[in-house]
Amino acid sequence: MTIAEKLLRIANRSMNLFVACLMTVLFLYGGYSLWDTWRIYHSALPDQDLMKLKPVKGEDSNPSLQDLQKINADVCAWLTVYDTGIDYPVVRGKDDMEYINKDVYGDFALSGAIFLQSANQPDFSDPYNLIYGHHMSNGAMFGDVVEFADEEYFATHETGTLYLPEKTCSITFFACVETDAMDSQIYGYIGEPDTTGQMQQLLQYVQEHAVQYRDIGVTSQDSVIALSTCAESATNGRVVLFGKLQESSDNKQK
Repeated sequence: MTIAEKLLRIANRSMNLFVACLMTVLFLYGGYSLWDTWRIYHSALPDQDLMKLKPVKGEDSNPSLQDLQKINADVCAWLTVYDTGIDYPVVRGKDDMEYINKDVYGDFALSGAIFLQSANQPDFSDPYNLIYGHHMSNGAMFGDVVEFADEEYFATHETGTLYLPEKTCSITFFACVETDAMDSQIYGYIGEPDTTGQMQQLLQYVQEHAVQYRDIGVTSQDSVIALSTCAESATNGRVVLFGKLQESSDNKQK
């Protein structure tokens, strides 16, 4: 065997070894990426311990929610949208970035938490209450909000419940709007007392721009809740679901 042939054989072996090492690294990286993605989406689902603290409809107050507040004082409510994956406690941070990557326990989590905008009152006494949540493709967090843009889904998912420490409110959804993060009508009104007709302007804007709408007789005198999440197809796209908040009749009778 000539020197050239020996060098060629060594080069071939080296190349084969390099390719084998590269394939191993890519395989390990792919496996890690799949595991990491699964971990992120799985952590976005409420665990059994958290669900044990979910309030029970019909109670005089919501003691389990008060227990959750002992774990994290930022917890202000529990939001349930029936027949969807939306069933989470709601927190309110010192600003609107605090819970972007922090869960309800205050620990780091890429899926974040469901949070009320910091400009709103934690007791949901504002005329307009805006809640944010990440869009998770497995339906966790606010992943199901985007489904309300579909006519049939919107028609068959009408209600939800907002549990507060001392009372329970029913939610009747009336509109779904596709917009972007720069929408000043939806994201510029922070829910202060309505002295300039701003609430009426908001409701008119929502009706005119809604991809889905049902007339439930909502007025500027009502309390409105909005659930906002990212859209799938646009970088700054947003989907916002609007509902009318009403104190539960069970509370009023007690």
